Amino acid sequence: MVFFSADPLCCWVSLAAVALVAAVVWFYRDSRHITGIREKYVLVTGCDSGFGNLAARQLDRRGFHVIAACLTEPGASRLRAAASPRLKTLLLNVTDSASIKSALERVRSETGERGLWGLVNNAGISVPIGPTDWMQLEDFTKVLDVNLMGVIEVTLNFLPLLKKARGRVVNVASILGRLSLIGGGYCLSKWGVEAFSDSLRRDMMHFGVKVSIIEPGFFKTQVTDLSLIEDDLKKRWNNLPAEVRRAYGDSYLQDYMKSQAFSMKILASSDLSKVTSCMQHALSARSPRTRYAAGWDAKFLWIPLSYLPTCIADVFMNLLLPSPKET
Repeated sequence: MVFFSADPLCCWVSLAAVALVAAVVWFYRDSRHITGIREKYVLVTGCDSGFGNLAARQLDRRGFHVIAACLTEPGASRLRAAASPRLKTLLLNVTDSASIKSALERVRSETGERGLWGLVNNAGISVPIGPTDWMQLEDFTKVLDVNLMGVIEVTLNFLPLLKKARGRVVNVASILGRLSLIGGGYCLSKWGVEAFSDSLRRDMMHFGVKVSIIEPGFFKTQVTDLSLIEDDLKKRWNNLPAEVRRAYGDSYLQDYMKSQAFSMKILASSDLSKVTSCMQHALSARSPRTRYAAGWDAKFLWIPLSYLPTCIADVFMNLLLPSPKET
């Protein structure tokens, strides 16, 4: 029996046909959705603003029973006013074990025997970010406690409810979880979220729990708020030892902030739905994807760059930010 023709044209036609069939199957599988959405409960963290706030409202409109975790009562009040009576809010500090236990009891009471269908770990911070030798150890732990340890502790506490519903975990990482661009704890935390999610996915597949990772590019949220980032950078610069400031040069801080602002202006999108639509798909598709790249820069710049040789990525990164004076 002959499987492949020696004719190169026939080989290419065969490969194209196989690719087409695979694409059709993938799109069909990707488009199938679950039923019974109005009976399913979803917990979303970090709902005061940004991705979490929009996701909570969209999932509420979709028919899910949304439990939106906010850090502040004003944030919770604003969200309740913008959503249906079905949406519930609770206060949650993901760095506080007692707060997490309290949220767990509230969610257990709300969900009853149904369990929790979805957990969206969205809460996160970015500041402080900047050159690594501008940081202290506590600067790293501040961000890691929220972005990584908070994700881990919340997930571990809610896993029994998720296993009961054979539900979904959706973890918000970042393209900076693939390609480390800046110093500080942010990139470290997102690389950690990637690793935690991969191991969790492999462990939980035996219990019917599916785990997805969202990898947003740059978006205009509080995480990328330049006023917060620049205020912190100015304080750090003023507190640096004199020899460190001399090594960087008097103009470095201003050059750094200008480069950062220029990059944000070009890359940061205001369309947060590019991220929240990924969250919705991960919660409502029969076959959620393992990873979702959100934003044109994630798809066509950062993720492709992460697969190139390190030397190429380093050259590109060095073009984005100024060099210290003494190099």
